[in-house]
Amino acid sequence: MRFISWNVNGLRAAVGKGFMDYFNSADADIFSVQETKLQEGQIDLKTEGYYQYWNYAEKKGYSGTAVFTKIKPLNVTYGIGIDEHDKEGRVITLEFENFFYVTAYVPNSQAENARLEYRVKWEDDMRDYLVELKNIKPVVFCGDLNVAHEEIDLKNPKPNIGKAGFTYEEREKFTELLKSGFVDTFRYFYPDKTGIYSWWSYRFKAREKNAGWRIDYFVVSDDIADKMKDAVIHTDIMGSDHCPVELIIDL
Repeated sequence: MRFISWNVNGLRAAVGKGFMDYFNSADADIFSVQETKLQEGQIDLKTEGYYQYWNYAEKKGYSGTAVFTKIKPLNVTYGIGIDEHDKEGRVITLEFENFFYVTAYVPNSQAENARLEYRVKWEDDMRDYLVELKNIKPVVFCGDLNVAHEEIDLKNPKPNIGKAGFTYEEREKFTELLKSGFVDTFRYFYPDKTGIYSWWSYRFKAREKNAGWRIDYFVVSDDIADKMKDAVIHTDIMGSDHCPVELIIDL
């Protein structure tokens, strides 16, 4: 099975930059997007052969997630069942016979780490949610997780220490997630690979210089790690300040 996740930074804008060409050529079994920046009825996306599931933020033009799947899920839930986290359209969970598929757009800690305290609470609650699912059946978790876990995961780690996406707290919470029985799929296959990122600032010609961060992930519960075939970061795909990430797995 091929799973793809992509923060499109505005789906309508991405469609104008060739999103559907990539979507159709990718031919993924499940394709997730984050930061759709949509309300219901603002786009009519033709995805023949796919079921569509959308989670919209209450705030217009903000956040939002969607999943397109060839396989009809047994059940779909939106959010994680905690009101303070579930107003921004950030999480969709699809239950299939053999696994849960969860996509998330994790809150950014923002400038001056203004939202870091909330972000830490989100991380704890999200981890508890994923562990609960894992106790039922295996979990595939993907999306823009808004953290570069280790120094190897961004081009310029030293000047970014303590900044949003590279604070000690965010990195430690990702470590705690892995310790609770999950695997960073890209590092599973490429533990020492450098220079591969999934997000680049629009400023300072960052993408041209490959001054990026790896903040988009596929994470799986450790009970299905042996079923993985590869994890890919499609750095050549344009249309957003993020690029798509992919997991190939036999489920």
